[in-house]
Amino acid sequence: MDIRLNVQSVLTDAKTETQVVLLRAEGSKELLPIWVGGVEGNAIKLALEGILPARPMTHDLLKQLLDHLNVEPLKVVVNEIKNNTYYATIHMRVKDRIHTVDSRPSDAIAMALRTNIPIFALDSVLKEKSSENLDSWLQKLHPKDFGKYNA
Repeated sequence: MDIRLNVQSVLTDAKTETQVVLLRAEGSKELLPIWVGGVEGNAIKLALEGILPARPMTHDLLKQLLDHLNVEPLKVVVNEIKNNTYYATIHMRVKDRIHTVDSRPSDAIAMALRTNIPIFALDSVLKEKSSENLDSWLQKLHPKDFGKYNA
C-alpha cells in the first residue's frame, strides 16, 4: 500500500554534516528521514522555497526535457530500503503507456517538487525504517529544526 508523503523540512545532520530530508506521512505524525548529499538537499530546498536559479540546475533541465518530450510525470514512490539505503521510482506517462524509472530518492523528490507530483512510500518502507538509531536522532530534534516547510 502506498502512503502519501509531504516534504516537511530539509535539515543538516550536525553529526555527519549531510542533509536530511524529512518526509511526513499525510494525516500522521510518522516521519521518514532520508539522508542526502548537500547538492541534492540544496536542490530540494530551492524547490521548496520556489527559487528559480538564473541558469537551470540538473533537475530543472530534466523537467524541461520531460516537458519538451511530452512526458507526464505521475508520482514518486520510495519503494525499498536495503542496508540503510533507500530506493525510489519515478512513474511517468509517455503517450498511453506508463513507465517506471529507477531513481535515488533525493533526485525523485527534487523532481516531484518541480513537477508538482505526489510522493509516496510503500507501507513496508515506513515500517522498516524504524531503528533505535533513527528514533534516538529524531528525539534530539527541536521544533525549530523543522523550519518553515510544510509542502
